[in-house]
Amino acid sequence: MRNMTTAIVGVGNIGGAVARHLVAGGEHVVLTGKSASRAQELADELGPLAHTATIRDAVAEADTVVFAVWLDTIKELIPQVSPQLVGKVVVDPSNPIAFDDQGRMVRSLPDGQSAGSVVAALLPGGAHYVKAFGTLAAEALAASANRTPQRAALLYATDDEHAAAAAERLIRTAGFDPVRAGGLADAGRIEAPGGDLHQSGLDGEVVGADQARAAITADR
Repeated sequence: MRNMTTAIVGVGNIGGAVARHLVAGGEHVVLTGKSASRAQELADELGPLAHTATIRDAVAEADTVVFAVWLDTIKELIPQVSPQLVGKVVVDPSNPIAFDDQGRMVRSLPDGQSAGSVVAALLPGGAHYVKAFGTLAAEALAASANRTPQRAALLYATDDEHAAAAAERLIRTAGFDPVRAGGLADAGRIEAPGGDLHQSGLDGEVVGADQARAAITADR
């Protein structure tokens, strides 16, 4: 069986953490970002399972594409690589975050509209969308892989069973327990600010799978 490859678009706090966890779990990754030198530095750190490419080549090569960048950047990038996304699993960790004049976090989208719905609507037919890897703050995501005695949970949301299977595989490979929060209509629940299933909506706690499942049903 051939090796699966995951493209990680963006090598900041989220993208870097996901890349490190996946490589630690044996996943091949191809890294691309605004700064080619930063992507190369991370690839050098991660070793033979990681390399860099342009965004178009990275997406074309990969089975799964993680857009670990700001929502506004995703909106710019998807049209540039739309043909290459057909048949791919697209993982979206984005949150509708902006900052006001005082530096306070505020929603960048109207209440009731999720970043997930925005990103999914941009994708070409044949792409497989899943909201995942965005339910923990970057620091917690970096620090919580392979936690013992109980793994930390990462929640995901999708209407696509192919995307669900890919997300579960990657979440486990990264050292977490996958928990499905629902479909695309539930994506807002695992986004911040305001999502009740995001770490910030769970009083900052990094929960395990049983706690996550209990939280999903608690507010139904």
